[in-house]
Amino acid sequence: MTSDYHKIFDEWYNSHNWRPFQFQKDTFAAYMSGYSGLVNAPTGSGKTYSLWIPILLHALNNRPLNGLQALWISPYRALAKDIQIAAQTAADELGTGWKIALRTGDTSAKEKILQKTQPSQGLITTPESLLLLFTQKEYKLYFAQLHTIVIDEWHELIGSKRGVQIELALSRLAAINPNLQIWGISATIGNLHEAMEVLTMTKKSDKNVIIKSNIKKHIDVISIMPDSIEHYPWGGHLGINLLHKVLPVIMQSRTTLLFTNTRAQAEIWYKTLIEKAPELSGLTAIHHGSLSAEIRTWVEQSLHAQKLKVVVCTSSLDLGVDFRPVDTVVQIGGTKGVSRFLQRAGRSGHRPGDTSKIYFVPTHSLELIEAAALRHASALYYTESRRPLIRTFDVLIQYLVTLALSDGFEYQKCYYEIISTHAFATLTALEWAEVIQFITIGGKILESYDEYHKVVLIENMYKVTSRRIATMHRLNMGTIVNDISIKIKTQSGKYLGSVEENFISGMKEGTIFAFAGLNLEFVSHKYNEAIVRVTTKKPTLIPAWAGGRMPFSSMMSEILQLKLYSANESQPVDSEIQALMPLFDLQKQISYLPKSNELLIEYLVGKNQNYHIFCYTFEGRYVNEGIASIVAGRISKIFPLNFSISMTDYGFELLTDQPIPIAEALEYDLFSTENIANELLHSLNATEMAKRKFRDIAQISGLIFTGYPGKTVKNKHLLAGSGNFYEAFRKYDVDNLLLKQAYEEVLYDQLDESRIRQVLVKINNSNIVLKSIDKPSPFCFPIMIERIREKSIHESLETSVEKILKQYKINQHNV
Repeated sequence: MTSDYHKIFDEWYNSHNWRPFQFQKDTFAAYMSGYSGLVNAPTGSGKTYSLWIPILLHALNNRPLNGLQALWISPYRALAKDIQIAAQTAADELGTGWKIALRTGDTSAKEKILQKTQPSQGLITTPESLLLLFTQKEYKLYFAQLHTIVIDEWHELIGSKRGVQIELALSRLAAINPNLQIWGISATIGNLHEAMEVLTMTKKSDKNVIIKSNIKKHIDVISIMPDSIEHYPWGGHLGINLLHKVLPVIMQSRTTLLFTNTRAQAEIWYKTLIEKAPELSGLTAIHHGSLSAEIRTWVEQSLHAQKLKVVVCTSSLDLGVDFRPVDTVVQIGGTKGVSRFLQRAGRSGHRPGDTSKIYFVPTHSLELIEAAALRHASALYYTESRRPLIRTFDVLIQYLVTLALSDGFEYQKCYYEIISTHAFATLTALEWAEVIQFITIGGKILESYDEYHKVVLIENMYKVTSRRIATMHRLNMGTIVNDISIKIKTQSGKYLGSVEENFISGMKEGTIFAFAGLNLEFVSHKYNEAIVRVTTKKPTLIPAWAGGRMPFSSMMSEILQLKLYSANESQPVDSEIQALMPLFDLQKQISYLPKSNELLIEYLVGKNQNYHIFCYTFEGRYVNEGIASIVAGRISKIFPLNFSISMTDYGFELLTDQPIPIAEALEYDLFSTENIANELLHSLNATEMAKRKFRDIAQISGLIFTGYPGKTVKNKHLLAGSGNFYEAFRKYDVDNLLLKQAYEEVLYDQLDESRIRQVLVKINNSNIVLKSIDKPSPFCFPIMIERIREKSIHESLETSVEKILKQYKINQHNV
């Protein structure tokens, strides 16, 4: 039958006038031989079919089997729908008789009941929906015939708590069926071997393989240059001013995806685009995660049907969805990471062999360095590694209560399943006992509260017997934690999407704001709904969502520095670096342009007798924040100075009202790697940072309840509730696993202590160049403005910028 499989395989590809790539042939052979593994290939090269075709061909020889046989996990609903259409088409063409169902948060209750009573052979779902299946009675029978599970876009999940959910689910599915084949798919990930090991760790087999494509996806990176390069750039203002150069790109393209890094930025670009080019009205749409499923689905369907000229979007359209009409991508501002840039570029030219075209629009002139870096990275197809999470006890606690909702779990058997995962391989028997104690009696300090006695032991099985607890848990499931959302509805009842509570609270009747591409007038606010009416009046507000800043990856930092240092060469290769040469020449004139083995520190005595230190690591905002806090703390121990700190992705500022003996301070080994973990936790007020982390942990673990549909708990009450638990654990249960997790997340995830340590080692191996300057340099100016941006209340940022330029007698373009 193997030769027949190969014949059908070839015939199916030939019927579409396709020639299978070698990686597709290799995946086919490995799958048919019973292997598990990871497929790595560029976006648009046919990764989806590389696994669906062998899965379906396997079914041809197993027709008598009924029930669910193949499970496909997708991180996004839009991606899941697209895959379901493709898989069902292939199943029909191959004559398998299979039905491929879709189960996400948008699936109707009627369809979910039908899926339970009449299971399809294939199911495409999300991590959250998969875990909900585990809450059904006799779910083991539902999964009894399962022989394959595929995790799509594994790189998107592995470094998140959703990835831990998948690991835990795999441990249970592998226990139900030890012969389960586990496959992952990824386009952009650097640590392939680790990613495969995490994925297949629950499967005790050496039949695991990495299949890597040798296809080189060509990406054409084109920078949209400003008419003149500002010698004193500042973040955020330039992008929208280049709209007149973006419009011709849109007009000459069939369909364009215009990516922004934040939802607020997407709303601004959409509104401005329609205002400046009214002929695009009706041909332009907006897509981001806070819009209703109805709006997002309409946009996706309209893209497929080639009804749209341009879609302004965020990461909501980063992944996998095959929009073949898209021939151009526009990226507003730096993506801060190579993989994200490659994903977005790959939305265009989404066919094997096609060139992906992406235009880079800087939001300030120095960002042009990032464009040169991204072109360099894409040509070599560099991708970042994704660090898998470990010991996320909030996810484990939620998972155990989920298992207890249905048929329950056994103490020892479940423990062995859990420690078979990468995330909990180091879980000790003592810690396991503490976790069980937490879900049964609330741990050491919540024993007196019945609501935390969630799970009970019945005949060696841990189960949830309370219907109330079961309902609350189902409503609280998931690991994606956002601020409390307020639904935006029109007076007729049409749901448009959601914004965060703090945006709506305090809003007066008649306030006009922009959302979902509409001008909306606020009418009233009741519970978790804001009622609005559509208006033609101009908006005065645009919603801002938390989490807008993206971290600067270490790979992005490394390549950016490579391009920056090329400015010291006689003839830089990149057009962006050539365009920035007047700025670099001014930097040399006022201060210094660092080389690859140097760290530049500037000392400026301000006109208002403030004293500034600027240090340029080019390692990203979060690393700069950590190093700035360490350095400030160390200087303060030597000299009695108090600093305020500001930072960008390129460097940081220490500001004080007294002279800084920086040359003397440098003799005290300011950049030592000793004791940095404790110094970070102390200098950055880790108690407050951990308290904010603990709020999310408390919600995921079920310590706090976010509310019932239509009656969500207010954000301030959630904060108060989680804060009370945090303080109680700090006082009476200092070894609590959730409390420890909060501090570990601050240190290793938010502050990235290991990367800060690496940067400090690099600094210690570099030459420090200290320059005293009498006016701001082009490098320090954006950091100064960032400080003003965070504190400016009474005047516009543009006015503040003009004041500083005037104060130092600086002409922006003719210095």
